[in-house]
Amino acid sequence: MWLYQGKEFTSDQIGEYKGFVYELTDSANGMKYIGQKRFWKKITRPPLKGKKRKRRSIVESDWQDYYGSNDKVKLLVEAEGRERFHREILHLCKGFGEMNYIESKMLFDRDALLRDDYYNGIIQCRISSSHVRNLK
Repeated sequence: MWLYQGKEFTSDQIGEYKGFVYELTDSANGMKYIGQKRFWKKITRPPLKGKKRKRRSIVESDWQDYYGSNDKVKLLVEAEGRERFHREILHLCKGFGEMNYIESKMLFDRDALLRDDYYNGIIQCRISSSHVRNLK
């Protein structure tokens, strides 16, 4: 279950949002992980019989079952179970640039790479000012 502002967040609340920035908290040791996840993904299927163009469509991603891309977190979820982690949506984003910016800003503001209580080990970002001008 994902929480947003203290309440459960479900598929019917997605609306115009493209994705979100989240925080996982390990209940066993208090460590945290900040990341981002998209609500939608593009899929490509083979063309229909007699046609040449591949079929492309957008479907809901696996966001409801997602526990981050960090290898340590993935191993802990696999070994200890999902109940070990508390999942919270920190910010809903209307664009991918906004999502990258918010995630990176939160990681820098919290000194996540310098502290021992975060699983985060890398900050990768490429952000255009045109994607984040409306955030002020």
